[in-house]
Amino acid sequence: MHFIGGRCRESSIKAVADEQRLDWRTVKNLEKEYMQEQLDNRPDPSPRVIGIDEISIKKGHTYRIIVSDLERGEPIWFGEKDRSQASMDKFYEWLGPEKCKKIELVIMDMWKAFRNSAEKNVPNVAILFDKFHTVQHLNVSLDKVRKEEHKRLKETNGEDYIKGNKYTLLSRRENLKLEGPESLKKILEANERLNVAYLLKESFTQLWDYKDPKDARKFFDNWKQSLEGQDLKSYEKFSAMIERHWDGIAGHCKLGAGIKLGFVEGLNNKIRVFQRRAYGIKDEEYLRLKILTFMLDPL
Repeated sequence: MHFIGGRCRESSIKAVADEQRLDWRTVKNLEKEYMQEQLDNRPDPSPRVIGIDEISIKKGHTYRIIVSDLERGEPIWFGEKDRSQASMDKFYEWLGPEKCKKIELVIMDMWKAFRNSAEKNVPNVAILFDKFHTVQHLNVSLDKVRKEEHKRLKETNGEDYIKGNKYTLLSRRENLKLEGPESLKKILEANERLNVAYLLKESFTQLWDYKDPKDARKFFDNWKQSLEGQDLKSYEKFSAMIERHWDGIAGHCKLGAGIKLGFVEGLNNKIRVFQRRAYGIKDEEYLRLKILTFMLDPL
């Protein structure tokens, strides 16, 4: 069990089954025993800073909530039936009232159910909205501009240089590979509206660089003012959303230092790898164990 469990930390169940000439179900069950032993050996979680996120486990808006200890950099809870407040409340029930009192900071996206649950169960803690999900909202706004321009070009029989370049526009410039930079340059030179929307999206991430909330506010006010006369309705809606949640965003200047704010994004990427490896395995308990143990020391 220890040997198979250790191999499965690096390889898929199928690869380990083929390597050891075992049935894949045998490998999966041995790995589950291994991961359960890892959890049994883990110290009881008592987090001071938690990060909350949800993942889709199958089509049809089927979600599960993941809570991580951001100081230790490890997931500590996976569960319930959806991403409702009732499901989120179950985490605080699981943690218990005494340990809930130790929580000082909660980092989440802007999902109302998560915020309501935190305000109910840990009413005196600071709440921050994480950069990853905030930028996701901005990417949605940029994609709406892309669709509008694509439609306009189609209706006017213009050159359709936008088609097939969704991810070229939505990716950070430094993450583009192969012909990506050249395609991006062509789009931005040919379409002024998309160029403005793209530059606004890229510049917004500077918000998290400020250490003084007053400087962050000044930056956001200037960014918001630059929307005037640009005919970017989706950006204006995004700006209004940021305004409504300003306290939870600007709090990074005072409270975000030293916290592993990128951990949740990294965790999401890791989970997608797990899900690809486990394609066809409809065992939610296996996924739960995989998520809760991937940062734990091997046995």
